[in-house]
Amino acid sequence: MYTRNFLKTHQTPKLSDAEAASLEAAVGRTAEFRAKQIIVRQQVPLSQCTLLLEGFVERYKDTAEGRRQILAIHVPGDFVDLHSYPLKRLEHSVAALTAVKVALFPHPAIRALTEQSSTLTELLWRSTLIDAAINREWIVSVGARSAAVRLAHLFCEMYMRLERVGLTDGLRFAFPLTQIDLADATGLTPVHANRMLRQLREQGLVEFRAGSATILDWPGLRSFAEFDPGYLFLD
Repeated sequence: MYTRNFLKTHQTPKLSDAEAASLEAAVGRTAEFRAKQIIVRQQVPLSQCTLLLEGFVERYKDTAEGRRQILAIHVPGDFVDLHSYPLKRLEHSVAALTAVKVALFPHPAIRALTEQSSTLTELLWRSTLIDAAINREWIVSVGARSAAVRLAHLFCEMYMRLERVGLTDGLRFAFPLTQIDLADATGLTPVHANRMLRQLREQGLVEFRAGSATILDWPGLRSFAEFDPGYLFLD
């Protein structure tokens, strides 16, 4: 079932069995991408939306000087470009962080879903609004949080999002990013990110190595990050 993790993440509004079946049937095809492969290139016309089934994906923009800012990290169950339906192109790029599998929804199928059901329309709209809420929280991190707190906040967020779709093992979860990726996601240099990761480990909060994260003290990490999951709208 291609939409299982999406519906785990977005449980409100509740779909009827018929609406859930219609969402599933809207999948046109699946595709696979290797790590670092571009899935959506900025300003290229689009005719389909992409639902992540397996793996991790980044949304990003590169500056003329070659600096990358990761704008979002997507996990299974996320639409990575649902907003391409009304916009028809993106002003940023989307790439695979790991090998990934995606389900592709043709734009005419998205239109049919919105014409068929106001509940489906609300669900898809809500998904894009939650993406925007996460983006705003990332802006706060880069603009107003200290380096160590930025990283701690990101680990809290990723743990809760992955736990929602059953991709955690206790307080441990796969997080196959490099330290450069973490730096690009938090507006730090790789050297500074490395120092802050060491600080978090030495404070007994979280350990990150070999593509996985282990939360050593969940209450302590949440307190240090001043993490309030309300912006994830997981209720």
